[in-house]
Amino acid sequence: MISFRPVSEKDLPLLSEWLARPHWREWWGAPETELGYIRDMIEGRDTTLPFIFQLDGTDRGYIQVWFVKDQQDSDWNREYPWLELLPRDAVGVDLSLADRDELSKGIGTEVLRAFVRKLRREGYDRILIDPDPENLRAVKAYRKAGFREIADLIGRTGDCLLMEHQDTEGVS
Repeated sequence: MISFRPVSEKDLPLLSEWLARPHWREWWGAPETELGYIRDMIEGRDTTLPFIFQLDGTDRGYIQVWFVKDQQDSDWNREYPWLELLPRDAVGVDLSLADRDELSKGIGTEVLRAFVRKLRREGYDRILIDPDPENLRAVKAYRKAGFREIADLIGRTGDCLLMEHQDTEGVS
């Protein structure tokens, strides 16, 4: 069973350890910087909502949802000007599996599907994800979870491949 629990202060040491792992370092920023962003989230300075995802009650990774309109109105807009090209009512998702050994086993795809169902139940219709286009493993998993490249943004977003979830499960 897949479940999501909000990140709290007590999770920061665990997240610090995960962020330092090589398969995280490849696609995330410096662990101290990323941990600072997560601290901002849990302390309310950033509207992004961070979660630990669990499989059968065991912590297995991290997932967050960010709100496009809030990022468009923030300093992130200077670093990622393509944010202005996105619909204001959309949300974005980021995810990472804790352990390298669990990559390419379908876990990320299933977690993402479950999280999308959760977001749709909460009323979000436009759900995006923005992997590095060179992260082929992630792109493949996201496609399996129902995300498709936003055709008119290909080549316009730097090191991000913007993908939007296509509601193939009829979840609203």
